Amino acid sequence: MSAAPRDELKWLTRRPIAHRGLHDMNKKVWENTLPAFSAAIAGNYAIECDVHLTKDGEVIVFHDDVLDRLAGREGRICDLTLAEAQALTIGTTQDHAPSLRQMLDLVAGRVPLVIELKGIEGQDEGLVAAVAKELKDYQGEAAIMSFDHHLIRRFRSDAPGVAAGLTAEGTSAADMEKHFAMLAHDVDFVSYNFHHLPNPFISFFRTVLNRPVITWTVRSAEEKAVSDMHAQQITFEGFIPDSVIA
Repeated sequence: MSAAPRDELKWLTRRPIAHRGLHDMNKKVWENTLPAFSAAIAGNYAIECDVHLTKDGEVIVFHDDVLDRLAGREGRICDLTLAEAQALTIGTTQDHAPSLRQMLDLVAGRVPLVIELKGIEGQDEGLVAAVAKELKDYQGEAAIMSFDHHLIRRFRSDAPGVAAGLTAEGTSAADMEKHFAMLAHDVDFVSYNFHHLPNPFISFFRTVLNRPVITWTVRSAEEKAVSDMHAQQITFEGFIPDSVIA
C-alpha cells in the first residue's frame, strides 16, 4: 500500500464541511434539505449529506433508517419508492426529501460534497453502484464514505475512480482492529468521531499512510481546536467556523 500523499484530495480538507448541510439544528432549516444545502453554498462550506437506497433502486438524501424523527410517520425509508420518499415533508417545514440527483443539480460543483452511504444490510444491494451512476457525469468534487463495512468492500468495484472513505469511531482494541482491517480496501480518507482522538489508527493513517482525516461532529470553536490537533478538517453543525482554512 502506497504511503504517497494523495494530492488529488486536497479539496477535501480545504474548507469546513457542513454536517447535513448548513441547517439551524432543525428549527427552521432542517438537515439534508435543499435549503440547508443552499445555505452551505452561500457560506462557502463543503457539504456532508446522507443517502439511502429506495425500494426501486434510486438514491434519496435522508439520514435515518426509519421515518419518524424526520418525517413524522412510521415506516422505513428503504420500503419507499423514490417518488414516495420525495413526497415526504421534513420536520416542521414544507421542504421535501431530495433525490441525490436533485441535490447534485443544486450544488452543481460550487462546493465539495462528502456523501455518506447509509446501509441497511439485506436492503441496500446496489446502493454503491447507484450513487456512482449519479456521480459519473457530475462536474464537481465529490467523495463517498460509510460506516458500513459491507458497503466499503464494494467501493472499488462499484464506484471506481470515486474518492472513498471510512466513517468510524471508537477507542478500544477491537475498534482499532476493525478499522485497520478496512485498510485492505484502500480507503482514501477517514472521517472520525473527534471525541475519540487521538488513537493508534488515526495516527497511523495520517502519519504513515499520509492520508487525510476529517472529523465529526464538531459543535463549537473549542471542539474545533481539539479536532485541529489530530485531523485536517472538521464536519460541523451548531456554530459558524471560518469558511475557508488555508
